[in-house]
Amino acid sequence: MNKYLGHLKTIIKHKYYVGIECFRVGLYWQGIIHDLSKFHPTEFLNSAKYWTGTSSPIGMEKRDIGYSEAWLHHAGHNKHHWEYWVDFNDGQILLCPIPDKYILEMSCDIIGASKAYLGDKHTRTAPLAYFRQSHNSTLMLSLNKTRLDRLLWNYSKGFKNKVTN
Repeated sequence: MNKYLGHLKTIIKHKYYVGIECFRVGLYWQGIIHDLSKFHPTEFLNSAKYWTGTSSPIGMEKRDIGYSEAWLHHAGHNKHHWEYWVDFNDGQILLCPIPDKYILEMSCDIIGASKAYLGDKHTRTAPLAYFRQSHNSTLMLSLNKTRLDRLLWNYSKGFKNKVTN
């Protein structure tokens, strides 16, 4: 039972911080509905099973069975994840343009995750460092990567991001 309560607390903390960031930039509805799929049984039960409080249950599930059913469900239901925008056709990987509001929500997600998981160790530069560290393994159009990098850079400098359309 402790794993389920611990995982629930982690989800709520993450949603709280992402919600604050989304409201700050004018993404009110996205701030409310962000990551609601984490409460779906496929995501919640699988992630709670692997929850330790110190590392990603997604990563633990991948290590255990070779993939994460929770992650496949999550990425397929949330447009703020770059994986949602990758398609395949005839053996080709197709990288789709990501609308501005989802790139902005993606930045809020990275910032909120940094605050939730790093706690007192979170700094304004941590989200940008995280993104730049994972940059090469992120399958996005270079335009999308540039836009996300700019949003996280703005945050690192204390500049305000906002919805542009």
